Amino acid sequence: MRLYLVNPYNRLVSLANVKENRWNHYRVWKPLGLLVLAGLTPPEWEITVIDENLRAADYSAMPRPDLVGITAFTSQASRAYEVASEFRSRGVSVVMGGIHATMCTEEALRHVDAVVTGEAESVWATVLRDARRGQLQRTYAGQHIDLAEVPQARHDLLAEGYAFGSVQTTRGCPLSCSFCSVSAFNGKRYRHRPIAHVIQELQSIREKRVLVVDDNLIGTSASHIARAKDLFRAMIQADLGKDWIGQVTINMADDEELLDLAVRAGCCGVFIGFESPTAEGLAEVGKKFNLLKGRNFKASVRRIQRHGILVVGSFIMGLDSDEPGIGRQIAKAAESYGVDILNALFLTPLPGTRLWDQMKSQDRIAANDFPQDWRYYTLGFPTAHYRRFSWSAIVEEMTSCDRRFYSVWRILRRVCDSFLRGRQPIRALVTNLSYRNNVRLSQRNYAELDLMRGSLLRGDSTGAR
Repeated sequence: MRLYLVNPYNRLVSLANVKENRWNHYRVWKPLGLLVLAGLTPPEWEITVIDENLRAADYSAMPRPDLVGITAFTSQASRAYEVASEFRSRGVSVVMGGIHATMCTEEALRHVDAVVTGEAESVWATVLRDARRGQLQRTYAGQHIDLAEVPQARHDLLAEGYAFGSVQTTRGCPLSCSFCSVSAFNGKRYRHRPIAHVIQELQSIREKRVLVVDDNLIGTSASHIARAKDLFRAMIQADLGKDWIGQVTINMADDEELLDLAVRAGCCGVFIGFESPTAEGLAEVGKKFNLLKGRNFKASVRRIQRHGILVVGSFIMGLDSDEPGIGRQIAKAAESYGVDILNALFLTPLPGTRLWDQMKSQDRIAANDFPQDWRYYTLGFPTAHYRRFSWSAIVEEMTSCDRRFYSVWRILRRVCDSFLRGRQPIRALVTNLSYRNNVRLSQRNYAELDLMRGSLLRGDSTGAR
């Protein structure tokens, strides 16, 4: 039996197609979920994992499979349906899973033979059994599983083409931000993989650099922090020789022992969601955690950086509380906090989030010609009617933000600061240049989409809604 597992690309996202841009080599991650499913697949299945972000696939020239599995974030959905159509036209059954199929099941069922909702590990064996018998059900309801049951991912199936390996150590997020669907998909309960399993998988990863894909690696409570420390101690003892980056909350700065262990375990960078430079914005998105204890963000960032860790700061633009000039305000806040990298994103209503429900009820979903318009839901394009911004205005705010933060002068100043403080200046330079290049490509996409925004975002000529 032949199985293809496909991670579709989005041609609008400048991270895709590594061969077209050397910088993208550092910003493309392995489709870890597919590799985990491959680890659950019995040996009688011949598995091929296809990541379209690495290279285009000529499916017509490939041997006909018995089953195709496709995963997709919302931004990949329209391409996922194209891939499904190609295989179904050849009589091949297609099953789709992932967060978009979970949140938009009825839509997905119009394009594929079966949909897996939720965490696929709990039902994958049943899907394969039914496929062998030619008896695929229309839907399979995956459940939240004990992470001790998650097998080691088959990293050997995508052994080349990536600068970073990937590993997951936890699922679920105790926070519940309005724009995020993690808690709806993986739950609010913070679940841990056994540390021994994580170490074993890290040892199997060939890449020296690793992305820890956890939505919140260290958690928010004392017990979460204690578990993170135990994980880092085990990584130190295993002497893995890996450099890794992960997503954390700002409270990482509050524990010197945690920071010391993280660095000794190989941590070289963290991604922190600051979300908004204003208290009103943080309250709007439900990120009240960042408002606790009257936190000094600059001091917190500096404490992390003193350990040699680079800090990527993420902000969202287009909140109802945002005023004209928010682009410059975000850039200035990122500079004031002292982050090494700024990741500014448009407020994007994703299916399954409270934000989606709110904007849909208010008729503020602007990019709504589905499934084609899902390709704009990358967080890098405006897809909604923003309270105080037209399409042109919100794009100009983003352009202003990126141009300020990623000016050549400011990049050089940050890199020099990294050098003087012993914080990986070469890595800081490469990462800043990668983001600067991506900004240029995004601006080119904005210019191309400007010609069609009347259909993409109706009502632009009247300004904000």
